[in-house]
Amino acid sequence: MVSIVFAVLAGLCWGIGEVFTKSVLHTKEIGPITAIAVRSTVALPVMWGVWAALVAGRKMEPVKFWLADSGTLIKLALGSGLIAGAGGMLFFYLALSFGEVSRVKPIAFSLAPAIAVMLGVLFLSESLDWRKGIGVALIVGGVIVLATANNGKQTPGETAVTTNG
Repeated sequence: MVSIVFAVLAGLCWGIGEVFTKSVLHTKEIGPITAIAVRSTVALPVMWGVWAALVAGRKMEPVKFWLADSGTLIKLALGSGLIAGAGGMLFFYLALSFGEVSRVKPIAFSLAPAIAVMLGVLFLSESLDWRKGIGVALIVGGVIVLATANNGKQTPGETAVTTNG
């Protein structure tokens, strides 16, 4: 149950935070790269403060993470830092600067768990039952619906259909 509470809190933080971010990007006074730089700059000291208090202070995790196996550290730096951290944020903020938060956010944040489920099954020996399979199929279907919706806007070459009456 604790994992569900933290997941809900994360979703609340990201949902609220990205609406603020989209509002900022909409002003055209700040671009997506600047927004990521500010986000990371503000988050970094907070995260190191939490690390100092909970990890170094209360020993809630292994303290000397830098002594981990080199393969573990490479996966941490490349997977979490470069791919998810820099790459994920960069592409997400770029998408947010071009599209509606009501489409970009659900696509990005629903596709991520679907990919994670598939990679977890393939590379981490996690189980795949019919519930996970249906969940992933529903996620992919939702992404397709959101990605192909034009929200009432005409695409180039389309003409409006009007009815009299």
